[in-house]
Amino acid sequence: MTKHDRGFTLIEMIIAVALFATVMLIAVGSLLALVGANRKAQALQSVMNNLNIALDGMVRSIRMGSDYHCGLGTYTAPLECPTGDTIFAFEAFGGSAANPTDQWIYKYDPDTKRIYKSEDAGSHLYAITAPSVVIDNMKFYVVGTDRGDTTQPKVVITIKGTAGVPGTKTETTFSMQATAVQRLLDL
Repeated sequence: MTKHDRGFTLIEMIIAVALFATVMLIAVGSLLALVGANRKAQALQSVMNNLNIALDGMVRSIRMGSDYHCGLGTYTAPLECPTGDTIFAFEAFGGSAANPTDQWIYKYDPDTKRIYKSEDAGSHLYAITAPSVVIDNMKFYVVGTDRGDTTQPKVVITIKGTAGVPGTKTETTFSMQATAVQRLLDL
């Protein structure tokens, strides 16, 4: 062997390139999996933020309200629904019990899979959840609406749905529950 014969052989070069390509393939695959997981997390976070804001606003308004009514009928008359319903009405803070047109209503529409709100007894409903929030099931459970009983009026809200793009790996199911107890003493 002479001094000029030093270096890599063709087989050594092929093996080195093959090892490098294998390592890079694994690394790129891992990177793509992380990008997909990040997209899913961001989509879920965006949807959950929208839903949390809507739910927090609902709970805050319900706590300050009175004369809880669950289901259809005369919204000014308190009505319990321990088995749950998709419509909830109440007298908002600062409203007048003598005025039947100022009731606030929250309603779940199973056709559009969104939550709607009205501040004028249902005359004008507007969506409070984004179209990307797909709510499959929502119910209001109301107890304690009788004045003078030993139970303070309480509303439990349950929501089940999906977030993300339907039919893709970014779609995730969620379940939420919130409780609001009327602040005005029910004596």
